[in-house]
This record gives sequence, structure tokens and C-alpha cells, in this order.
Amino acid sequence: MSIEGGIHVGNKTDLEFYTVEVGDTTFRILRRYVNLRPIGSGAQGFVCAALDLITQTNVAIKKLSRPFQNVTHAKRAFREFSILKLVNHKNIISLLNAFTPSSRMDEFNDVYIIMELMDANLCQVIQMDLDHERISYLLYQILCGIKHLHSAGIIHRDLKPSNIVVRSDCTLKILDFGLARTAGTSFMMTPYVVTRYYRAPEVILGMGYKENVDIWSVGCIFGEMIRGQVIFPGSDHIDQWNKIIEQLGTPAKEFLSRLQPTVRNYVENRPKYSGYSLDKLFPDQLFPPDSEQSKLTASLARDLLGRMLIIDPDKRMSVDEALNHPYINVWFEESEVHAPAPGIYNHLVDEREYTVDQWRELIFHEVVQYEYEQIKISTNGGGGGGDKQLNNQSMDQAMEN
Repeated sequence: MSIEGGIHVGNKTDLEFYTVEVGDTTFRILRRYVNLRPIGSGAQGFVCAALDLITQTNVAIKKLSRPFQNVTHAKRAFREFSILKLVNHKNIISLLNAFTPSSRMDEFNDVYIIMELMDANLCQVIQMDLDHERISYLLYQILCGIKHLHSAGIIHRDLKPSNIVVRSDCTLKILDFGLARTAGTSFMMTPYVVTRYYRAPEVILGMGYKENVDIWSVGCIFGEMIRGQVIFPGSDHIDQWNKIIEQLGTPAKEFLSRLQPTVRNYVENRPKYSGYSLDKLFPDQLFPPDSEQSKLTASLARDLLGRMLIIDPDKRMSVDEALNHPYINVWFEESEVHAPAPGIYNHLVDEREYTVDQWRELIFHEVVQYEYEQIKISTNGGGGGGDKQLNNQSMDQAMEN
């Protein structure tokens, strides 16, 4: 079969692929990947760890779960793959390979994405007894990764501990871009897909949003590191808003005036809360001991937290302001903060109203084009080298368990 650009897909045979059952999921994968073992699953796919016989490294293999069952899944699959191909930053997961076992469009059902294998996600790390240096360094890396995405006009929107992965040396990478939206598109206004606990007020209230929607999510993650538990654990959309205003206070009328009339009417009729001071919400005893070496203190951490967790996005800090905050900028390195921007993501794709079959064809072309390019260069990509390292006995042990 041929596709645009004159690429021809030969028949894919059992010589190249084999089938293996992992849990209740069937993987049909290239023979170079062996020793599959399950490490996680979610709405978008099932993930296995495996050994790559060619590079002799451990990798993560993500099988996109039924990417063509509906338009939403198909659009997410296309978006995730497209963004992974674009970005190249040490704090964003690297795409090492991608393939489909299908030779023909009419047989095309499965997409496999090969990525770097990390040691744990941030959910596990949050439960550990972290000092200021490690908290600060983890936040710095998240902010560097976000800045890189934003430089391509990509807003992540779904930042949460479960899609941030960490190595035992404290290096960190962001993953899962299926829900990312691009700045300036109408499609990004849909509020229901972001994990509730880390959902920014402007998303909950249907206001539309800009890049610093991701800063709210970082603030929620930061607060969770300090408290050791989710800071706004709403049971539904309305409860989520209530949890926020109970702690931070009902926002000013100037903010409420920007809401759609029906939403404003609801919000204005809720009980009014004056909220609590940051000292009350995050008292000194929740923080690690102050660090004399790096001058990182509870009061500095609280100041940063307070600037991130501002309900009104017009008053909330930006990514650049966060990176320059004294709690974060102890790690500031020009090549990490201002890494070369990725290629600009084609945000028009987010607005196209394709059918499932059209998305399927688009994804097939993208994957086959990628396979063809990989054959041409006959090498695999990798993560950005030269990561700083923090030795952490307790983190190493936690990752091993």
C-alpha cells in the first residue's frame, strides 16, 4: 500500500513481530522488545516495561487503548503522538520508537509507542520525606518542561502526579500529552477532561484559559508535597469549587464579573468564604527543616505556593516568574530553562471535525511516515543527557520497593 509522499509499506510478517499476552492485554510487537511486564494502565493505554535487544536498555511500551473507538480517543491518540515527535527536552519523556503491526489501512487498529522507562511516578515520591532541595529541584524540572511545551504553543492541562515520572537520582520527566490543548483554540475550552483535583478554577468555571492554567496544577502538586495529601479533593465539579473557595476564599467581584451569566449566578449564590491565610493552610511544621546550604526556607516555599494558588488567573504567576522565584532559581541553568523551542504544533488539527475513519487514516499515515524515517536514519532517539543528579538514599530505596 502507498500513502502520500510516495511511502510504500511492505507486508509485515511474523519474522518481525510476535504476539504476547500481558495481563489481559494482547501485545503484537517487534521482536526486538522482550521480557514484557505490566507497569500501569489508564484511559489512554496499557503500559509495559521491556528490554530492547538492539539498544540493550529497558524501555516503556505504551499500547494506545482502542484509539479508534470514538472521535475523542482518535484525536487524543493523534495529538499525543504528534507532540511526542515534536518535543525534545530533558524534562519531557522521549519518544524512542513507534510502530504498528499492520501493513494495510483496512487492518490498522493498534499503535505502540516506545518511551524511556523511569523508576516511579510522582505519586510515590510525594509520600516520601523530601527536603527543600529535592522539592525545589522537582518543581524546577516540571517548570522547565512546561516552559518548553508552552514555547510550542502547547498547554498540557493534565499535569498531575501520576503523569510525572521520576528516576532515583531525582531527575524528572513529564508525560501523557493526549489531553494537551494548544493556546488560542476554541477546542481547549472543554473542561471535563482534566483530572479534577488539579483542575484550575478557570477550567471548572468554563472561562477558557491560557498558559498559567498549568501553574495552578503545579501549585496543587507542590501543596500535596508539603501536606502529604491532595489539597483540593473534590468529589465532583461543584464540590471541587467549594473545596477551593473554602480554603482560599471567595474571589473578588471583579473576577466574578468575567464569568458567564449562569455560572456567575450560581457562584454568587454560594455561601461566602473569607478563606485562610497561607500560614494557617501550610503551617511551618508541615515543611522540611530550613536549608542553610541553599537558603531554602518554609517562608520562601509558602510565598511561591501562595503565588501559584491564586484563583484569578490574571493575578496568578507565570511560568517565567515561577522559574525566577528564589525558591526555584537556585537551580536555574540557561540551557534547561531556555532550551531550543520544539517545532510549532499544528493547532489547526485540534479544530478539525474529522470522522473516526479520517482520524484513523491520519494516524496510520503519521505512524508509517515515522517508521519510514526511522528506517532511513536507522538510529533511535534518547533523552537529553547531562542531567543534574541528587543522591538520595531514601528515594533510591523507595524506587526499588
